[in-house]
Amino acid sequence: MNERDRTSSKAARAAADIAESQLPQADRDAEHMQGHWVLARLGKRVLRPGGEQLTRRMLAHAPLAGERVVEFAPGLGRTTRLILAAGPSGYVGVDRDEQVVDIIGPLAASVGGSCVRADAADTGLPDGSADVVVGEAMLTMQSERGKRAIIGEAHRILRPGGLYAVHEMGLAPDDLDDAVKDAIRRDLARAIRVNARPLTAAEWRDLLESEGFEVVWTGTEPMALLRMRRNLADEGVPGVLRIMRNVLTHPDLRARVMQMRRVFNTYGDALTGIAFVVRRRE
Repeated sequence: MNERDRTSSKAARAAADIAESQLPQADRDAEHMQGHWVLARLGKRVLRPGGEQLTRRMLAHAPLAGERVVEFAPGLGRTTRLILAAGPSGYVGVDRDEQVVDIIGPLAASVGGSCVRADAADTGLPDGSADVVVGEAMLTMQSERGKRAIIGEAHRILRPGGLYAVHEMGLAPDDLDDAVKDAIRRDLARAIRVNARPLTAAEWRDLLESEGFEVVWTGTEPMALLRMRRNLADEGVPGVLRIMRNVLTHPDLRARVMQMRRVFNTYGDALTGIAFVVRRRE
């Protein structure tokens, strides 16, 4: 087993140890839980549109060793572990969910970092205090105004020339009909209980550039969150078996997953995982 596989395996085992009661929205019934936390309740630990492969590709273009890193919405900490393994000089996680702060705090503390409870649009961190900001699977869930607020906050806390790495849900192709975009957004909102607004690659690029960034790198992967091959790659065989067992024994959660799967399958050709690494202009 090579070093990358060992790191991934350790991260998977550690993430799998998170108790159900520790998860955000653990007090909600399945019908009213946001889609990504439904999947987390079932045991899924990689909740990124393009999977861990796209996350790794993105981080490879945003050097982290010796850098001050801020991570927006770290979730269950899968990416956090990859960041910390790279040897940053400092780490701060930012999340508005107390449960996430409780999960990430001990990880961050192990390298002298921290996780603060705050909104990504208003972190309270000092101007220019970060060399790299990482944010995944969060901008998609915001309105245009919300997207701009978060991107603007990343710009504020980055030093000039600092990097912002984002991994989100995309739409393809760039000339996708507006009526199809509206249908996708409507059906996604119904299925995942979040007002998701994915953008085309051109729209994401324009948005990031309009907020003071220049694109350094972009990449895509299929939006295969619920496909077996992706889950084997992200979760490993033990993780997939855990998810399958939970799907079979939790009919309320299974119904939600089937609803999400129908939407993903219906619009499979139009949905992608997309990532950007952008640089704050001087």
